[in-house]
Amino acid sequence: MRLAHAILGASLALATPAPAETTLRIMSYNIWGGGGNEAKGIAETLVVLRAANPDIIGMQETMLEADPCTAESCPPNGKSVAKEIAEALGFFHYDQPAAMTGTWANAILSRYPIGAATPNGLGAPIEVNGTDVWLFNLHHDDEPYQPYQLLEIPYGPAPFITTEVEAVDWAEKTRGPAMAALEADMSQAAGALVIVTGDFNEPSSLDWTEATVIAGHQPIAVAWPASQRLTDAGFIDAYRAIYPGPVAKPAYTWTPRYDEKAVDDHPDRIDFVLVKGPGVTEAAIVGETGPRTDLAVDPWPSDHRAVLAGDPVLTTAPGHGQVGINC
Repeated sequence: MRLAHAILGASLALATPAPAETTLRIMSYNIWGGGGNEAKGIAETLVVLRAANPDIIGMQETMLEADPCTAESCPPNGKSVAKEIAEALGFFHYDQPAAMTGTWANAILSRYPIGAATPNGLGAPIEVNGTDVWLFNLHHDDEPYQPYQLLEIPYGPAPFITTEVEAVDWAEKTRGPAMAALEADMSQAAGALVIVTGDFNEPSSLDWTEATVIAGHQPIAVAWPASQRLTDAGFIDAYRAIYPGPVAKPAYTWTPRYDEKAVDDHPDRIDFVLVKGPGVTEAAIVGETGPRTDLAVDPWPSDHRAVLAGDPVLTTAPGHGQVGINC
């Protein structure tokens, strides 16, 4: 295991006498069945989590994929490993309902207690030293997948497309229902610190720009709607807040298991931590040793790289219920 240059510092600062400040580390991690897709179990996933040392984790793919698994149909299968991972870490956990839109075998893990889930199962409050932080965790549908449609890579029955308008339209059809369910659930968290994690299976508008087209990273510029809806609602993309240049730092999370030059896939950043607040101070892509990784852990057990964000500082004024982020 090698820790690269952008390792995030962990700290817990308790002011005396009050208020108290708690530095949080948030992780979004698609664990690919907890290693089960390669019959490895959770051991390597636990090595990653202990190296990253998150306080709160939005986890995706806690169950195995069905066999067969096709673009059109790939339901989760078997038992979630979230409870086993949480117990090994000494964390609380909440297995999100797999049958709900946007929750394909998802879980929320936290070193702090997790409260009652929202109606659509997409989020829950987490009590951090007497103050609620809300974590919402998504796994969006990957079919049809618009980068493949634009690049004429066969994947399911959807037609190939050529324009930004078509890409946005297909993206809204594919992920709009889950975003609507998320927005309904987030209405319960008004005024609190709100964090969204997830495997969006959709790129970011911050990455598909004219600059990245010129650099040869993307075929066209696209204002992707899922993350844009959150940006319009006041969220910041934690990684792009720290590394705003997508040409210099593409930050591909899909996929460490593929040659970036291959013509039958396309590298992209589709995993996110988004925070509603003034900002974060550090962020990292967690993955295998290589040029796309800031925090490296080898061997890397997933088909996605993970995202780690710190240090949003939760400030609690006892007796007042005030929450803020100081970064």
